[in-house]
Amino acid sequence: MSVKMGANVCPITEERSGSVREVGAQAVWSLSSCKPGFGVDQLRDNSMETYWQSDGQLPHLVNIQFHRKTTVNQIYIYSDYKLDESYTPSRISIRCGTHFNDLQEIEVVDLCEPSGWVCIPIKEYEDDSICTFMIQIAVISNHQNGRDTHMRQIRIHSPTEGSHYPLEHCGKFSTIEFQQFRTIR
Repeated sequence: MSVKMGANVCPITEERSGSVREVGAQAVWSLSSCKPGFGVDQLRDNSMETYWQSDGQLPHLVNIQFHRKTTVNQIYIYSDYKLDESYTPSRISIRCGTHFNDLQEIEVVDLCEPSGWVCIPIKEYEDDSICTFMIQIAVISNHQNGRDTHMRQIRIHSPTEGSHYPLEHCGKFSTIEFQQFRTIR
């Protein structure tokens, strides 16, 4: 597993390139616990100033349930150790399945004082993206043995289909006239 972190990791850049799309809006989100005013709405509002704050015992869970089987290849989590200190997750488990009773752990990620976006690639076998009905992100432990956790943003990426045509290997289409013929309907 090759988790990417740092200033040059940005999910918006990948979404704009057209190679992936954000599918979190197609899901139903739920949390194991939250303080009033620090729930799912803050986790999904595209603001780095707001955050989800858990309220309870570890592990803290973020459940993402899709209405249909969805292909997922990356999960982006925004955390900031400088702002959140002991509330920052240090170990995260990613689980997938069809419902709560058959979740399988597919990744365990250790974070060391993250500051910014953390990209977690989701693979089933070698390079296959996962098709799933449900993703669960479990915060196993926090920095400095903190009890509650802060997560500022989560984005779920799915690869776009049919974007790799042989014409793309010949170069970029730069004029409007060529761009309108770059894909086949």
